[in-house]
Amino acid sequence: MSMIVNSQERRMAEIAEKVEHGERLTLEDGVFLYETDDLLTIGQLANQVNLKKNGKKVYFVDNMSLYFTNVCEEHCAFCHFRRDEGEDGAYTLTAEQMFDYIDKHYHPNMREFHITGGHNPNVPFQYYVDCIKGLKQCYPNVTIKAHTAAEIEFFSRLSGLSYKEVLQTLMDAGLGTMPGGGAEILSERYRKKMHLVDKASTEAWLEVHRTAHQLGMKTHATMLFGSIETFEERIRHMMYLRELQDETGGFMVFIPNSVQPASVNASIKRRVSAFDNLKTIAISRLMLDNIQHVKAYFINLGTQLTQIALTFGASDAHGTIIQERISHAAGATSPEGMTRDELVWLIQGAGRIAVERDTFYNEIKVY
Repeated sequence: MSMIVNSQERRMAEIAEKVEHGERLTLEDGVFLYETDDLLTIGQLANQVNLKKNGKKVYFVDNMSLYFTNVCEEHCAFCHFRRDEGEDGAYTLTAEQMFDYIDKHYHPNMREFHITGGHNPNVPFQYYVDCIKGLKQCYPNVTIKAHTAAEIEFFSRLSGLSYKEVLQTLMDAGLGTMPGGGAEILSERYRKKMHLVDKASTEAWLEVHRTAHQLGMKTHATMLFGSIETFEERIRHMMYLRELQDETGGFMVFIPNSVQPASVNASIKRRVSAFDNLKTIAISRLMLDNIQHVKAYFINLGTQLTQIALTFGASDAHGTIIQERISHAAGATSPEGMTRDELVWLIQGAGRIAVERDTFYNEIKVY
């Protein structure tokens, strides 16, 4: 037993030395970090890396989540938001209907609209273009963050346009950046098991972001963990992102999100553990040495675990949101949104400096 312990201690010491000297971690390093139960050492290493990159600043944005449609051709095993056309609860809003919703919550200091939704094949690509164009015309000072790489791949099939043509059309309409969703786990074994065979493949997801970066767009990246994937698949996912970042430098932030259960009343055994959430945030910070920020998404973690995550390598707490729907449709128990004051308190309560930002991490106000 002592030999095993000593071997693990030596391995951790070797990784710590790599981190101290800024040496890139390998696939084997990442898998070892997942397999060890030494959460505090991993967290301390991640905290050191984050402090070197960002100091004690933790960022948030005043934003609003928008959902134009929940009709979707995909049948992802983890999704409880989607509906079929004509199904009870299915909807597709016009731009005018969305404006009515926005007007109830909008204020002049809002920085970002975050749009996600279904892959609705019952409306043309022009519908999505017109929605962005309408938003930008009515709210010219708000950055539009919309349409995951999986949606861009869907738009390409829907319209017959290339990824580049789809993205350029949306950018001309007012698109400012893409969210990181649709990646889930970048593994074809996983995507087949989770019924993602008709959704953007690993190669397609990466190519869409590569194309966006080549067009000058900065984007986000996510990972949805905690179901059937292996530790190796999680680390390979991070390495795919790291390799693309080496090539393009276009990712601003990485957001690791754990899978939510189907019900808010789900037992603790149905939820990803706090231990795994914190470890994944910390390992993400250690593996993704070329991405500036790792986000602790309070919708996914809950507010108190988010505070702890800020000392485990996270430097972003997301934003005000107003009313989140996708995670809550899947059983999230966190608030659907937070006020600016609540986010500032959350960050300061963790001993960090709260910084309001815009979408592109330009500082608006330091609290």
